[in-house]
Amino acid sequence: MKSRAAILFFGVLSLGSFGLFMLGAQAQDAGQAELPSAPSASQQQSQAQAPAAPAPQQPAAAQPSPRETPVPSDAKPDAATPKQADDDAGNNQRPKPGPASAPTSTSPAGTILSDDESLTTIRSTVNEVNVVFTVTDRHGRYVKDLKKDNFKVVDDNKPASDIRSFHAETNLPLEVGLLVDASNSVRDRFKFEQQAAIEFLNQSIRPKYDEAFIVGFDVTPEVTQDFTDNTEMLAVGVRDLRPGGGTAMYDALYFACRDKLMKAQHKGPVRRAIILLSDGDDNQSHVTREEAIDMAQRADVIVYTISTNLSGAGHHGDKVLERIADATGGRAYVPFQITEVANAFAAIQEELRSQYAISYKPADFISDGRYRSVEILAMGQKGLRVRSRRGYYAPSQ
Repeated sequence: MKSRAAILFFGVLSLGSFGLFMLGAQAQDAGQAELPSAPSASQQQSQAQAPAAPAPQQPAAAQPSPRETPVPSDAKPDAATPKQADDDAGNNQRPKPGPASAPTSTSPAGTILSDDESLTTIRSTVNEVNVVFTVTDRHGRYVKDLKKDNFKVVDDNKPASDIRSFHAETNLPLEVGLLVDASNSVRDRFKFEQQAAIEFLNQSIRPKYDEAFIVGFDVTPEVTQDFTDNTEMLAVGVRDLRPGGGTAMYDALYFACRDKLMKAQHKGPVRRAIILLSDGDDNQSHVTREEAIDMAQRADVIVYTISTNLSGAGHHGDKVLERIADATGGRAYVPFQITEVANAFAAIQEELRSQYAISYKPADFISDGRYRSVEILAMGQKGLRVRSRRGYYAPSQ
C-alpha cells in the first residue's frame, strides 16, 4: 500500500507540473501574438493578388543581413495612404493603449517544496520604470550637475512612490539607428546629407561599446548596414544609399523600432535612439504616424529628427517631424541651409552625452496594458526645462 500511494503521489505531481508547463507555453504564444506588425508596400501588393501562405516565424534574435530589404510580416489588409486629417488630429492626442512590452521587470517564479512535500509556487513582481531625459536652462544650454533631489516624478498624475536610482548618463552604451530618406524629393542634397551623417557616426560611435545600423527608405525600408561598432562599415552603408521612389517614412520608423531595436540583444542597460533625416512628407506608408510613434514608445526609443526642407517656411512635413520627436522625448531640428545639417548632427551628439537616467516605482501600478503618462519636474531652480518621453505602456497580465 505504501508503494502504491507513493506512485499515485508522484503521478499527480507530474501531471501538475505538466499543466503548469502547458499554461506557460500558451501564455507565451499569446504574448507574442499580441505584438502589432508593420506592413510593407511590397507585401501588401502580393496580398492583393493572392492569399499567401503564412511565413515561418523567425527567432527574435534574427536580424536582416546588410544590403537586404526587410519585409515586415503580417501586413494590414486594405491599408490606405495616411490621411492628412489623421496627422493633424494626432497633435493633441496621446497614442492608443495596447498590449506590448513596457519598461518593467518581473522576477522569475520560484517553486518551494515544503516539509509535507506539497508543491507551492511563489511569484514576486517588481514594477520599475526607467526614463532617460535631458535638462536645459532658459538659454537652451544643457545642465549636467543636478542631483536626485532636484527632480520630482509624476506617473499617471500621481507622484512616484519611490525613486530607485538616479545618475547622469554620459557613458551608457548607445544603440543608434540612422534612418535616411532616400526618396526622389531629397535627391538634390543627398550627397551632403550622406557626408554629414558619416561624420556624426565617426564622432558618436565608440568601438566595442556603441552600435549603430543604417536604413534607407523610399517605398520600403532597406538595411544597408546592420548593427556594428565599425565606423568604416557604417560609412559604407551610408554611401550605399541611393535616392529614388516615393516616401514611406512611418513604415521605416515602425520597422526600425520593432524589428531592429526591440529585438537587439545586449548584456546590460543601453540608450536607444533614432536619427530620422527626412522632409517629413509621407505618401506611401501603411501605418499611420501615431502608430509609428506608438511603436517607438513601446521600444523605449528617443527619436531625433532633422528636416531636409530648406524653404524656411512652416512646411507641413516639419510639423510631422516635430510631433514624432516631441512624443518620444527627442528634438526636431529644422536647418535653414544645407550646411546646417552638420550642425544638427553635432547638437544631437552633444545631447546624447548630456542625459540623466532615473528609475522609479509608480504609486498605483496595475498590469492592465494601459498607457500611462510620465512627467519629470525640475525643482529648486528657475528656468529649467526637462525633456523626456511622454509616457509608456504598462504590461498586460
